[in-house]
Amino acid sequence: MKIIFATGNKNKMIEIRQILRDLGMEILSMKEAGVDIDIVEDGKSFEENAMIKASAIAELPEVRAMEAIVLADDSGLEIDYLNKEPGIYSARYAGEDTSYDIKNQMLLDRLQGVPREKRTARFVCAIAAVVPGHEPIVVRGTIEGYIGDKPAGENGFGYDPIFYVPDLNCSTAELSPEEKNARSHRGNALRAMREELKQYISDVR
Repeated sequence: MKIIFATGNKNKMIEIRQILRDLGMEILSMKEAGVDIDIVEDGKSFEENAMIKASAIAELPEVRAMEAIVLADDSGLEIDYLNKEPGIYSARYAGEDTSYDIKNQMLLDRLQGVPREKRTARFVCAIAAVVPGHEPIVVRGTIEGYIGDKPAGENGFGYDPIFYVPDLNCSTAELSPEEKNARSHRGNALRAMREELKQYISDVR
């Protein structure tokens, strides 16, 4: 049994393999599985976009022949004061080619003068699984926090420098990779998916 995860991000694959390793299954990226496809993510939620990606890949003849489980995720940042923007448009906010330094500063500018208690936010990650002969599985993981007054930290990427963890009073870009994985939205979603897939595997075996 194999898992194909709809990503080409090497760092993401490291995290995925670490969390799912005890499933005892080979875990392949799209490239490693020989999958090359452009997918239009036009869903209205993180869950819909994740399912669109997983379904598109699962329907490919070469993937169907492998009888692999296909996983796909969609994630982003929700800021409550901004009506949960940028949300599902997080990667495309202010344009896909716009640097995150610029995106982060734009969000900080929009929140200028807003007190901390109204700067609540969360990272969201939805993961969908298309499993041969089984109903699709969708899980969600989050990490709650707030948007700080300025960027901080060098370890993360994307919106990490402006997203602060309340109990640590630091940004997710100031956490070590191990600390971040232990509490991140993607880590939480992967752990939830792991439990779902364990049940499926036990039923199959």
